[in-house]
Amino acid sequence: MAKEHKRGFFARMFKKNTEFISPYTVMDAARHGNMKTKISFFIMGFGNMAYHQWIKGLLFLLVEIAFIAFMVLFGGHCLAMLPGLGDVAQGEVWNEAKGIYEYTAGDDSLLILLYGIATIFIIVGFWIIWCGTVKSAYKAQIMYEGGKKLPTFKEDIADLFDKKMHYTLLTLPVIGIIIFTVLPLVFMISMAFTNYSVIGNHLVLFDWVGFRNFGEVLNFGSEIGSQFWAVLAWTLTWAVCATFSNYILGMILALIINRKDTKGKTFWRFCFILSIAVPQFVSLLIMRQMLNEQGGHQYTVIELGLDQFAAAILDECSLGPGDGYRHQLLAGYSIHHPAGNRYSGKYSW
Repeated sequence: MAKEHKRGFFARMFKKNTEFISPYTVMDAARHGNMKTKISFFIMGFGNMAYHQWIKGLLFLLVEIAFIAFMVLFGGHCLAMLPGLGDVAQGEVWNEAKGIYEYTAGDDSLLILLYGIATIFIIVGFWIIWCGTVKSAYKAQIMYEGGKKLPTFKEDIADLFDKKMHYTLLTLPVIGIIIFTVLPLVFMISMAFTNYSVIGNHLVLFDWVGFRNFGEVLNFGSEIGSQFWAVLAWTLTWAVCATFSNYILGMILALIINRKDTKGKTFWRFCFILSIAVPQFVSLLIMRQMLNEQGGHQYTVIELGLDQFAAAILDECSLGPGDGYRHQLLAGYSIHHPAGNRYSGKYSW
């Protein structure tokens, strides 16, 4: 009985997932498509125009023309320069007539890398549109052969605000994420595989070095490696201390304040609410003044010889804003939940 129930569950789940699988694929178009559909592999929109979907077919064709023009005028050169990242340095030529040095523009590896990656993204985007074109042509062929009425361009637009509303709502956000998040992320990751550095004057012209940078960073003996491991150690220390102080101490404070013998509960809760009410930006500005080289807090720490506990001292910065939130959550739990309420007054502190 249990096996039949499981089998029925997976069958229903698979049936629901098939709703999002298109029956018109590029592989099916290549295998079963007629001549009009197969021409669409090379001339985008041809299949749609052959079945009198003129506006849709022309739009696909314009996308292909724009992509070809881009690759010929700009994109092809960007891809060709990407493997080498440029090798022509800025030149300096003395102009006898003007009596000054004139500078000739050289290659800028930073821009070459950026434009090359952007071109790859454009190629991927064009490939997605090309797949959509082939699927659209194959769908038009199947509907025409089946005697069904092909949708007009007006009906396609109306469909974008009805059955395909998710495409309409998600297209611009997805494009924005790709342009402003994914593309810069890939660009910065790619920089890690180059010798871009102020050392050796590799700021304008630089080359690919593969994983050499990672070897230097992970090497305990190198200068940058020792700095990396020191920073990593302090980061992990901060993460452990901040987690402990925010959650464990927040829980302890909530239990202490909510016990029956605690006096002035409203005042203590107000103190924690105040840490939330004050914007964290303002709190961090105050802490910046306290912890700078001339700040009273920093001076006291140095005078007492506690500067080796810098990470624990900096962890104090997370106590104020963090414990306020944690206290309110756990206080609400201990008041309204029977299990938590049992601990709030059973034990005296």
